[in-house]
Amino acid sequence: MRTIDLLFDRYGESHQHPFNKRVHWLCVPLITFSLLGMLWAASPWLAMGFVLFAMGYYLRLSLPIATGMLVLAGLMLLVLSQLGEVFYISLVIFILAWIGQFVGHKVEGKKPSFFEDIKFLLVGPAWLLGFVYRRWHIAY
Repeated sequence: MRTIDLLFDRYGESHQHPFNKRVHWLCVPLITFSLLGMLWAASPWLAMGFVLFAMGYYLRLSLPIATGMLVLAGLMLLVLSQLGEVFYISLVIFILAWIGQFVGHKVEGKKPSFFEDIKFLLVGPAWLLGFVYRRWHIAY
């Protein structure tokens, strides 16, 4: 089994309940956007560096996933570049989205450990993109 499939399966173990899945469809992109926003507020170069680091990780897993994530991250950076003060907006979004994640996992009845949550910061968005790819019959 490929590494990306193993990661998606592992991530999916604590994302089975329909409510938790819906929460993650909302909260994971918001967490990604807000994390990039806080990095952008510190320095646009820092945000772009993080995206490059993430792309290296995604490229090791799957070229189609890396390509899709690059497009999505690019769109997020474009939006961030058009906003004024992004730090506080991003911080509020980040906190509220994490609260949503905790509620979703409470309903699920199981959640990854804190260290898995940190590791899954990059896996979660790719996991959602994997669903989109499967729906559109795009191999990843």
